Amino acid sequence: MASWLPETLFETVGQGPAPSKDYYQLLVTRCQIIFRWWKISLRSEYRAAKPGETKESHEDFLENSHLQVQIALIFGARILDYVLNLCQGKYDFLERLSDSLLLSIISYLDLEDIARLSQTSRRFAKLCMCDQLWEQIVQSACDTITSDMRALAEDIGWKEMFFTNKLQLQRQLRKRKQKRESLRGQHQP
Repeated sequence: MASWLPETLFETVGQGPAPSKDYYQLLVTRCQIIFRWWKISLRSEYRAAKPGETKESHEDFLENSHLQVQIALIFGARILDYVLNLCQGKYDFLERLSDSLLLSIISYLDLEDIARLSQTSRRFAKLCMCDQLWEQIVQSACDTITSDMRALAEDIGWKEMFFTNKLQLQRQLRKRKQKRESLRGQHQP
């Protein structure tokens, strides 16, 4: 099942904890962990330090508590947990789906479920708030969307338009139409 996964499963970079200025890279492929570091220091004893690299199989990494501690210190406990899960074959396939595909899936959820999903991660919060999603939701809720409605949605946002009650929406559309007509009247002699 993992054969259709890309060769690189995860990659991140970061700086060591203060006061360190050292730079680190963590790369997880299908079969190994690659941990790289670059010493960055003004101190003379580190000026000649060359970049380093450690490569370990997933199995060896699961046994290497020293490397795990280093990764937790540099990248955080959440990254370490994620990498440990990858090494154990626990892939998060949902995270690998494209935004456009996720938006299509999310558009079929109930509003309460969208609200809950938006609280699960930064990525889902961003997706659940984006105009593309709310445009799909408005289109599925409305029989027709006029050009005036579309222009208003571009001004106030599709989510705002969805949650605006019908009377307020009609009032806003009427104001918009009056403003447009008054601008036309000003341009005509």
